[in-house]
Amino acid sequence: MLPLKEKDKPIVQKLLSAGCCARCVLRFCCVTVQAAFRQAQHETLKDLRAFIADKETSKVQDSTGQSSTCETESQDAALSESDADPPCKRAKLDPTTETVQSEEGSDALENVESRVCVVCLGILQDSCGPDLAVKIAETVKAQNYQFDTLVLSISLPAQLCVREHSCWLHVKKEVRAKSLVLDKDDIIQVKEAFKWIMQGLVTKELGGVAVVGKSPFEVGMEFTHPETESDCHFLAKSCPDCFKATKNKQSVFTRMAVVKALEKISDARFLQMYPCPPVEPSCSCTLQDIKCLHVSVFIAGRYNKFCRSLPQTPWVIDGERRMESSVEELIAAPILSAFRADGFNFSSSGREDVDVRTLGNGRPFAMELLNPHRSRFGRAEIKQLQETINKSSDKVRVRDLQIVSREAMSRMKEGEEEKTKTYTALVWTQRAIEKEDISFINDIKELTLDQKTPLRVLHRRALAIRQRVVHSMNVRFVDSHHFYLGLKTQAGTYIKEFVHGDFGRTKPNVCELLKTDADILELDVESVDVDWPPPIPE
Repeated sequence: MLPLKEKDKPIVQKLLSAGCCARCVLRFCCVTVQAAFRQAQHETLKDLRAFIADKETSKVQDSTGQSSTCETESQDAALSESDADPPCKRAKLDPTTETVQSEEGSDALENVESRVCVVCLGILQDSCGPDLAVKIAETVKAQNYQFDTLVLSISLPAQLCVREHSCWLHVKKEVRAKSLVLDKDDIIQVKEAFKWIMQGLVTKELGGVAVVGKSPFEVGMEFTHPETESDCHFLAKSCPDCFKATKNKQSVFTRMAVVKALEKISDARFLQMYPCPPVEPSCSCTLQDIKCLHVSVFIAGRYNKFCRSLPQTPWVIDGERRMESSVEELIAAPILSAFRADGFNFSSSGREDVDVRTLGNGRPFAMELLNPHRSRFGRAEIKQLQETINKSSDKVRVRDLQIVSREAMSRMKEGEEEKTKTYTALVWTQRAIEKEDISFINDIKELTLDQKTPLRVLHRRALAIRQRVVHSMNVRFVDSHHFYLGLKTQAGTYIKEFVHGDFGRTKPNVCELLKTDADILELDVESVDVDWPPPIPE
């Protein structure tokens, strides 16, 4: 028995006559008992026919105090489920004692079972069921993901919104005449009913894996229905501002745009331009694709770079690759392989030039791994992965490798310009120098620089004057034309330009301080003072 009440009869009668499937009838009656949707279609249709054919109505207690019995209350209990079913929106239906004459539209009810639903276009009919559950399970198993739970998602043709709106107006006319109230927002969504039907079937095919409302692993299905694609086109004439072409969308008739237009168009205008109820389609929706997607996994650590001919990221100029590898690629290759990810996004706390080494504790970095097929790693496995990276090349070394959350990623960039970095530079001077000529540099503290965007990066950075602070410096004499310059600076300071002046674009600079031309021969990053990611004991 179905959890329907006497007041639902006019809705059931109207929708079945219009060509709605049994499950769409339940949706419009705001049935929230999931077992009703999981019942076989032909059984549900049989129950609906029996329901509207039943001339017995609930007795209502009148003003004389007569007792009443409600036959539908026992029907409600018959399909009640456990408390595990999630709560759902309920209908705002006013009580009524009017009966529905089942003779109306009786001819139209005879072949409902064999017709394609005018609202869901077959999505809740043959498109969902055991056969689809088998396809989903085969797809998931073939792609060899690691997961404990999964969530189902479904992409539906936008025209379903138009057809549902049409049927809602069709029912609205009937219930108004019988003093009932039906709120469109209370109608169970096709997607929700689809999931209720499919969840248990998919769980069974996957050997008990729970299908839940939220999971890092998603199985998505896309349905199309070319025959009715033109259903939405009339909305573009009535609400042109809702349909604007974008680069990334193949069609302007997106679900969001259609919903927006339906909110704007008046009932009268809609009924003038679109049939109510909708025209019956000749075929059901087609399943275009089943796609699996795992949410991104984030991994972080620190890297050292020991080579003076290795860029941080692939170095491509005018379409031509200049160097055979990069820090990013040397680190990413073993990680991608271990997580079986489709791709990655690499970021770090600043970057060094191709000829600059990064020493000390290294530079913090993080990677977003896209659609990883494996996502769970123990500490020992991550440590082994770190060793694999370090053995693969003598140009880089990684430490403190660990899986982190998306939220933790932001800590690497927080207050980046307020952080400090320490450098050592080998400086050449044109004029011969003595120890005494450079010793005064040790006493310079909190030196403020005005740095115009360097000529060497002007092609990729906006022209601006940036103020940076050199907190302290120290010098170590080498010979009459060379000395080591140690610097502790504000992050973002251009060290090379501070030494040679960049044709006066950085002021003050070492050339001005020493009153001679100077240039930088070697540069090392000694430390990047960002306290993330947390250190991991060796």
